[in-house]
Amino acid sequence: MTIDTAQDPPAGPRRSIELDSEEALRLLGSVSFGRIVFTRHALPTVRPVNHVLDNGDIVIRTHEGAALTARAGQAGGQGVVVAYEADAIDPGTHVGWSVVVTGYAHLVTDSQELARYQALLNPWVHRTMDYAVRIRPDLIAGVRLIAGDESDGA
Repeated sequence: MTIDTAQDPPAGPRRSIELDSEEALRLLGSVSFGRIVFTRHALPTVRPVNHVLDNGDIVIRTHEGAALTARAGQAGGQGVVVAYEADAIDPGTHVGWSVVVTGYAHLVTDSQELARYQALLNPWVHRTMDYAVRIRPDLIAGVRLIAGDESDGA
């Protein structure tokens, strides 16, 4: 959005309320789209992806040749450190929520698990997605953005 096309901000201030981990993961599981952040050539890289939440883990599908597939595959048993962000913020009122999860990403190598994720998670891009990456959350942070006059019980 440029200054020329910017909308007037909503009336009144917004407040942010921290979410506990359980609520943050519940909200993350309520949407299917987010952004994965990982390191590529020593720089942060962000990719929009769709996901499924499975027993507290975030799972995305990838393809051969994808930077994340290569990074997670090279990391061996350790995995690669990533961040995952998802949100639902109304563009008109600027209220909603945002969740950021940091953890280790691993390629899913078990063929039965991979088949299960391929059935559960349909890629939203037209590309063969033969791989899946599982993110195990270590740090979970979330905020709810509310109008300044709403109570904390929102």
